Amino acid sequence: MQLRQYCWITWLWCGVFLFVGLACARSVLPGRPNWIAPDSADLLGQPTPFSFLPPTRPPGAPRYTPTPDPPHDLPPLRTEEERYTVKPGDTLGEIALAYNLPLEQLIAANQLNNPDRLEVGQELIIPRPTPQGISPAFKIIPDSELVYGPMTIAFDVAAFVAQQPGYIARYSEEINDQKKTAAEILQRVAQDYSVNPRLLLALLEYQGGWLSNPEPTKEQRTYPIGLVNEERKGLYRQLTWAANQLNRGYYLWRVNGLALWNLVDGTSLQIDPTINAGTAAVQHLFAQLYPLESWQQAVSEKGLFATYQQLFGYPFDYAIEPLLPPGLYQPPLQLPFEVGVKWVFTGGPHGAWDSGSAWGALDFAPDREAVGCVPSDEWVVAMADGPIVRVGEGVVIQDVHYPPSSPADGFEQTGWALLYMHIESRDRVNAGVHLKAGERIGHPSCEGGLASGTHVHIARKYHGEWIPADQDLPFVLDGWVSAGTGVAYDGFLRRDGVEIEAYAGRSKKNRISR
Repeated sequence: MQLRQYCWITWLWCGVFLFVGLACARSVLPGRPNWIAPDSADLLGQPTPFSFLPPTRPPGAPRYTPTPDPPHDLPPLRTEEERYTVKPGDTLGEIALAYNLPLEQLIAANQLNNPDRLEVGQELIIPRPTPQGISPAFKIIPDSELVYGPMTIAFDVAAFVAQQPGYIARYSEEINDQKKTAAEILQRVAQDYSVNPRLLLALLEYQGGWLSNPEPTKEQRTYPIGLVNEERKGLYRQLTWAANQLNRGYYLWRVNGLALWNLVDGTSLQIDPTINAGTAAVQHLFAQLYPLESWQQAVSEKGLFATYQQLFGYPFDYAIEPLLPPGLYQPPLQLPFEVGVKWVFTGGPHGAWDSGSAWGALDFAPDREAVGCVPSDEWVVAMADGPIVRVGEGVVIQDVHYPPSSPADGFEQTGWALLYMHIESRDRVNAGVHLKAGERIGHPSCEGGLASGTHVHIARKYHGEWIPADQDLPFVLDGWVSAGTGVAYDGFLRRDGVEIEAYAGRSKKNRISR
């Protein structure tokens, strides 16, 4: 278990997108045009005609059955127990998570009187998993309703919240000494984590009645998502936790990284291989909150699905399928620093935003002897052409257009978008500025979250989905191709037979320049 801390972002990450064409190969409601899967031109960035208006359902119109998913190739279950030697910084919860075991099962197998106390070098028994059943195949939401994607463009969070009769309409909270309304908090979490605000609103209603009840209980006001934890009081901390858990289920499912749900009562269930990533996200979240009976209710047609449908209509009317079209590839990108200046590659593939998202990020730092969060006059530059669509708290989001002659649509929810993180406020580019590749964005820093050293963190999204840097669509930066090792922050950049290894420091092995 290894936690690399050169860039440890626990609540940050947000992306920007190039509008390249919407992919959906299914018929929709009467009176609405069919969504057509893009051809090769669309994958290069040519806009496909698309209405961002929310779906409407004529009276009596049938509900459309979600598109069947082919069975996922789930990881095989271990058939024998293993041994694990405790390393510095390990916690029992992290070890249980890494082996996809209920914490209670790990405690019982090792007869631990004090689970909070581990000793470095201690050997733990890792028991084989013992599932007690299989999870339901019922699909709760499409993938496009999990992400902050194209169908969120027409949704006005503030207007929707203002119309609700419940507690949410009058709630406010201080974040970093600034008072924020519930709508502002929802919008921020949706953008940062790239999670659909409709889904977050449905969760608030299902879990705490915040939209319909003007006077929730004290516990519901304090812990609206239902995670009772002193460090997670208030709407913002509850929503960031929930968004991170949704992302964890979604992106682990995307890479076939899950075989079991482990519920809070110690129950283990094999995951039905025919669910989709959006449904996996919801099932995973509720597994962190509920014992078996309540979990089964929450993930059924009478659970969150029913609440969502009451608020926003049938969720699969919003579906964009597939969200990532076949044949999708990254537009040309360059390294995020100026020509002739030496930098170091400090972080291989790791979480794009918080620990639960895809391992879609890479880290770079100026090559210098000074360590820690110290000011730098080096420049982070644009990796591609396109407008800056959002700036704030260390974050810069760029909407990319490709080919250069095609327009960018100015939405971070559509197509390809780029995140530049830890950009110092000094000299930072403003939203609305159109940059060409190589033009200056700002200086690297530690702004915008927890970081142990001055650097820039970069990540990509497409239609709201974080794109992993260690899977089928690696970063390609001036010909350097990213690769991972299966350990967060470890990894390589390779080009023409040359290999650069990520290292949380400064050495000849991780030095890179343009």
